[in-house]
Amino acid sequence: MAIVTVMGATGRQGMAQIRQLLAAGHTPRAVSRRENPFAGTPFETVETVTANLADDASMARAFRGADFVFHTQPYLDITPRSEMLTRLGQLAARENVKRFVWNTSCWIPERGPGDYGIYSANTDGLNALFRSGVPATVLGPILFMDNLLTDWARPFIVNEDRYVYPHQPHLAANWISLDDVAKCMIACLDRPDLEGSWLNLGGPERIEPPKVAEILSETLGRQIKYDPCTPEEFGEYLVSAFAKSGDVPEAYADAYKARVAEFYAFNNSSPLKPFEVDIDFQMNRLPVELETLSHWCARQDWTASSEVLRAPAG
Repeated sequence: MAIVTVMGATGRQGMAQIRQLLAAGHTPRAVSRRENPFAGTPFETVETVTANLADDASMARAFRGADFVFHTQPYLDITPRSEMLTRLGQLAARENVKRFVWNTSCWIPERGPGDYGIYSANTDGLNALFRSGVPATVLGPILFMDNLLTDWARPFIVNEDRYVYPHQPHLAANWISLDDVAKCMIACLDRPDLEGSWLNLGGPERIEPPKVAEILSETLGRQIKYDPCTPEEFGEYLVSAFAKSGDVPEAYADAYKARVAEFYAFNNSSPLKPFEVDIDFQMNRLPVELETLSHWCARQDWTASSEVLRAPAG
């Protein structure tokens, strides 16, 4: 089986990728800025390479000898995506990586210029990656079920019986689990027809916020109220969660709040519908069995204290 370098391995997405790579019989190689990041965890025997995205020499070491690379877009990195993907793709090409799979962590526009900032940056990034010389596939998962477990969502659900999110009641979305995203990334590895291709990813159901609250209510055995917040309020919640983890410098907090508010205002009103995926097309192109939100909710632990610091994102 293959050796797969997993960048961002200690984040929520990276952990799901390592979990699914092990389940599929592959050998993951975790990239982290910290030494021994998995000490005391079920992953402590996974090979780890200490590296930094900004350091070419360390990234070349992380890629050397790997068959494939999984790169998940860092949530807070402000480096232009085209610049980052050009550099990483060229490094991977020099190390003879067979396939570079970039997970953009959000929707990829289906038509030309003028689309909203972070989304058009995905287009710039995938074009840069495809031109870098490394064989590549790009996946754009649109909305994660696992967001409901974060420190900006779960406390409202567990402590206050409220599902608080900046989605308008009409905003339908194909929520997808991080484990399913990882399975889709793995499925790309033996697909030569997906080299030089990109695909948006969603879960099997397109559901609106009241239905999400209904599923949470069924899972927890009590009424969970759908209580939408404004995009501006959501920016406050998210920055507060990141502040607890130390991931957002105070000087950047206001700019990040504004960025989050703008992002969700766009998603709520855009006729492009970034949270909707043509699931029939997806399944025809990448036939990976996907779990429903009900199934995902049922396998989570909703009983532990919500005072425990949880990942804000990533």
